[in-house]
Amino acid sequence: MKSPCRVREHLSRRAFLKASLSVGGAAVANWGGLFNSTSIAAEAKKQGMRCILLWMNGGASQIDTFDMKPGRPTGGPFRPISTNVTGTQVCEYLPKLAQQTDKLAIIRSMVTSEPDHPGGITSMHIGYRPEVTIAHPELGAVIAKYHGKPDADLPTFIRMGPTGNGGAGFLGPEYQPFSIGRDGRLPQFSDPYASAESEQRRGDLLRVIEDGFTQENKADPFGAHRLAKEKAWKLLKSKGIFDVTKDWPKAKERYGDSDFGRGCFLARKLVEAGVPFVEVGHDNYDSHADNFVCHKANMNQLDPAWSTLLLDLQERGLLEKTLVVWMGEVGRTPYINNRAGRDHYIRAWSIVLAGGGVKGGLTYGETDIDGKTVKDKPVTEGDLFATIYSALGISPRTKHMVGTRPITVAPERSVAVTDILS
Repeated sequence: MKSPCRVREHLSRRAFLKASLSVGGAAVANWGGLFNSTSIAAEAKKQGMRCILLWMNGGASQIDTFDMKPGRPTGGPFRPISTNVTGTQVCEYLPKLAQQTDKLAIIRSMVTSEPDHPGGITSMHIGYRPEVTIAHPELGAVIAKYHGKPDADLPTFIRMGPTGNGGAGFLGPEYQPFSIGRDGRLPQFSDPYASAESEQRRGDLLRVIEDGFTQENKADPFGAHRLAKEKAWKLLKSKGIFDVTKDWPKAKERYGDSDFGRGCFLARKLVEAGVPFVEVGHDNYDSHADNFVCHKANMNQLDPAWSTLLLDLQERGLLEKTLVVWMGEVGRTPYINNRAGRDHYIRAWSIVLAGGGVKGGLTYGETDIDGKTVKDKPVTEGDLFATIYSALGISPRTKHMVGTRPITVAPERSVAVTDILS
């Protein structure tokens, strides 16, 4: 009888014994050891792909945005409008995005595993169900590893507003997210309080002291601290990219005068400057009460910001190599509760991709007449992440060694949705 695994997929006996002798069999990170890491990273960097994640914190309602059910008991008061793609409709409060629908790949058949916020936020940032023994890296950390430049002055993983709850996980401190305010501004402590000459002297002295210290005290946290300091010094050289004071008064007319609009504008500038991953959070979607009031207000900010972001990326020749992802941690229930709200729902909901690596102007999957179940082509969080990584030129089967355990960037049984890949 033939083994279902190929020879190269088996660990050696020595590795197996090493794992068996580890404490409790728990996986210990080696911060990104990888099979064929050099070739994969080199190929990904050649493509220069970027990703912007528009994170709808709390979970947007699919029935009130991209999978509307007009005339049904679950439909709610919002009306659908036609788009520039024949047969595809979206909510009436997304009129500008309706004219950009030829750029969108709408997945209407998400079926995920985590119904509450902490678990859902984690799983929809890592592509896995949360595990106690494995700290999986977020999407941004993986993209930073394969599309970022280690010697860059700017961070390779930037996020603003309400966003993920994980981080770099087993990839290590080099790929930790750099968080800024929801308005895109750097914190006040980023302003130097000493002259450049004084900062240089202080930095040189600190390096000498730490070099001596690490010769006798070798531990990962010491290296992580040193790395964080070096990255902070680099960032100070290029912090001007975060200052949009001069450009924003004119840009806000198109993006909308909101923190989310400003965040989308800054995200465009950052990917243009070479940052491989930027996450922009948009809050107040957890509408257990007054769902329609909340969603109307949010879409009035979402529509100009998202649609203008896509237009600006296209006009600058960046959209072809920038994947824009719109999603949250859960969907909302088809039924409307007694507080005019919709609760958490994971059995049938929607996310949207646009730009680099995906085909525009299509919908994938289908829910039933009331939006209660997936009727066709279900997509799990693992499948979604396999699709995102594939669109960005990263194989979902790429493996990292966590201790002696090989962990793929997307779950092993996940399958990329090739129908929407370009």
